[in-house]
Amino acid sequence: MFADGAARLKFQQRLLRWYEHNKRELPWRMNRDSYGVWVSEIMLQQTRVAAAIEHYEKFLQRFPTVRHLASASQARVLATWSGLGYYRRARMLHATAKTLVKERSGNFPKTAAELQKLPGIGRYTAAAIASIAFGQPVAAVDGNVERVLSRVQGKITGAKDRWQAAQKLLSREQPGDFNQAMMELGATVCLPGVPRCPECPVAALCRTKGRLHSRPRKIRQHRENVYYQMAYRNGSIFLVNRPQNTSLMPGMWELPQCRSVPKVCWLKLKHSITVTDYMVHVVRSSKANGAKGHWVRRSRLGNFPLTGLARKILRAAKVI
Repeated sequence: MFADGAARLKFQQRLLRWYEHNKRELPWRMNRDSYGVWVSEIMLQQTRVAAAIEHYEKFLQRFPTVRHLASASQARVLATWSGLGYYRRARMLHATAKTLVKERSGNFPKTAAELQKLPGIGRYTAAAIASIAFGQPVAAVDGNVERVLSRVQGKITGAKDRWQAAQKLLSREQPGDFNQAMMELGATVCLPGVPRCPECPVAALCRTKGRLHSRPRKIRQHRENVYYQMAYRNGSIFLVNRPQNTSLMPGMWELPQCRSVPKVCWLKLKHSITVTDYMVHVVRSSKANGAKGHWVRRSRLGNFPLTGLARKILRAAKVI
């Protein structure tokens, strides 16, 4: 990409200048603290920016340093993560914090290669942390960057070629800003459907001007009805614990499911998880009706490791 060094330099300068004046004001961009960068990058995996912002600030208030996170109970970490989904990420954060405190006195390694050895940190996340927090000249390629690269080059390439192209294009003087600028361009201008080419700072250097489109895969959504019981008495909610050996949200707490389809429901709401859209029906009761679980005081629910759906139901019911 850009065999001509002058063209590559022009691309870098135009993109960085645009980023300086147009970047979104996101809380994790306020500084280059390795802990904050790491937490934000893990949160942004499979999570919208708007949702990550709310949870990021709450998470850092509760666990302001890697040592605070390492010393917390897993239940408290999961409770703070509740609402973001994909709870394995929270468990990996907790495990990594413990590793850092035990083996590195709470300090992050500064290279992408060393960062990748930590739990839950893959190639992209390691490159993002290394470049943003430590100024290491290593390119980070996520979905947004991949799209920008494909359009600028005028072709869709394999993973190996994409990473090589990104590394050649990278600004060695400002690797962290450049990586974030590429991501920002893909997220706000070089969009998947209809790119905003007139707003693009590097449109003159793009071979396709947005005409290159990867064929989107249509994912068929499944629809399903689910039924839950909300037993409430004397200021307490009855909850059941998901088994530790289950593949989805092990150890989290939720409302018990109804054993049969009720004739009348007290509350209905919609909830989606990956490719399934759920219509959630909730029955209100004052008894546990034979389920094995625990009564939990309403005052404790805010810091309890609830599933996202349980929290959603309780909020709709104005319990929390």
